[in-house]
Amino acid sequence: MIKTESLTKVYGGVKAVDSINVTIEKGEVCGFVGPNGAGKTTTIGMMTGLIEPTSGRCFVKGMEVTKNPLAVKQVIGYLPDGFGLYSHMTAAQNLRYFSKFYGMKEAEANARIAELLGEVGLANVEKKVGAYSRGMKQRLGLARALLNDPEVIFLDEPTNGLDPEGVIQFRRVIKGQAAKGKTIFFSSHILDEVQHVCNTICIISKGKIMAQGTLDDVKRQMRKTPRFSIIVKVDGKMPRLDSPDIIEAAYQDGGATIRASSDLRDFIFDEVVRSGLRVRELRLEEESLEDVFLETVYGGA
Repeated sequence: MIKTESLTKVYGGVKAVDSINVTIEKGEVCGFVGPNGAGKTTTIGMMTGLIEPTSGRCFVKGMEVTKNPLAVKQVIGYLPDGFGLYSHMTAAQNLRYFSKFYGMKEAEANARIAELLGEVGLANVEKKVGAYSRGMKQRLGLARALLNDPEVIFLDEPTNGLDPEGVIQFRRVIKGQAAKGKTIFFSSHILDEVQHVCNTICIISKGKIMAQGTLDDVKRQMRKTPRFSIIVKVDGKMPRLDSPDIIEAAYQDGGATIRASSDLRDFIFDEVVRSGLRVRELRLEEESLEDVFLETVYGGA
């Protein structure tokens, strides 16, 4: 549904996006994750036809974006980071105005607008948009992106400014769209948000794709050497462990947290029992995407 081939954008001799190859299948919810300045907004700009690539190509629903910009815009919805709304109009009036760009008839537009405002939690809000909070404007922007019932949805930092209730509504809307078979590609630097709603992830750093696929795929691609975090609790003083696979160990009264390059649970169990102690707890704690991301992209910062 979305495919890029060596997509590149150069500004002043610097590659903001460097030969990226991404494929997003129909019905996928893909989180596009990277630090600020990684190239996320530029990439989405090229995918939606708002930015001309320096080289490479992008296809949406089989159409090359640069050659079919109007046809592509008919099948996509887009929520940019920093979008425009008419402050002197209500939410419904804003959406009614934008509906004219899609040739929607009045009755069709009114029904769609009522449905969307209900979905994003803005039904029966009659005040002008100029009096909206940042979060309310963000919710209205999401409704605008869905106005034409698009097959492919692009969202750039869609949870910016949302309060916890707004974030929950966003997740509900995205999951609802995915259940309808819509393809969704959204950027974020908030890893927790991505893991809540996405079935695939794409990591970008300094304009280059570092990993893409399922959560497990991405962790495996980014972490060439596996890491295991093992929690152990005993009924006495935890013995000091000696293994070349131990990266670091933090000992506490009655236990320890071990980071290792292999699963050392059998070794730890044997060592504890050999010391004459009883194991109260021994479990493997899965490394989070955030742990892998921070260490790989920021060097553990």
